[in-house]
Amino acid sequence: MASRAQTPPLISDEEVVRRFRETGDNAWFAEIFTRYRKKVYYACRAFYSDSATAEDATQETFLRAYEKLGQFSGGDLGSWLLRIAKNLCIDQWRKHRPEAMTTELDHGDDSSSSAVEVAVMPSFDLRLSAERVWKEMQSLSPEQRRCLEMKIEGYSYEETAARTGMTVEAVKSHLQNGRRMLWLRMEGSLVRSK
Repeated sequence: MASRAQTPPLISDEEVVRRFRETGDNAWFAEIFTRYRKKVYYACRAFYSDSATAEDATQETFLRAYEKLGQFSGGDLGSWLLRIAKNLCIDQWRKHRPEAMTTELDHGDDSSSSAVEVAVMPSFDLRLSAERVWKEMQSLSPEQRRCLEMKIEGYSYEETAARTGMTVEAVKSHLQNGRRMLWLRMEGSLVRSK
């Protein structure tokens, strides 16, 4: 039986990525998949109400990562993968949100409309809530809205600051104030809807 001291050291993510880029050997990408599959799946599962859709989104995330690994510029590989997953989930949600479905129903025939309506129904409440959040976000200041959007997309304070030209402290302040205003607006909209 091998002791822990005799096991080979774990190869860093950077080294795995480098070896995959240099050799094109899919075994190195399989190592990335093994390391981050669960983390990406749970991020997708938090977005979707059923495990099959979350699994599909996980697979699509790794397909996109495989195609774009040449563009990975270093840093935290896990965060990069989670950003791909979040963007994928948001893109899929936007394609299937109720307004988009209404437009498709208006242009489709009657036989396809019932199938589309059934597909939308299970997560309709979640989508309705998400739409309400996005609608209320539009009333925030542009800085607050941009910082919140970037936080939702998975950007760190530092990345948001670098991309917006704000200081890290300003980003934190806009996030805190934006969250507070969004919370107050959401509470107000719930009271008005009752």
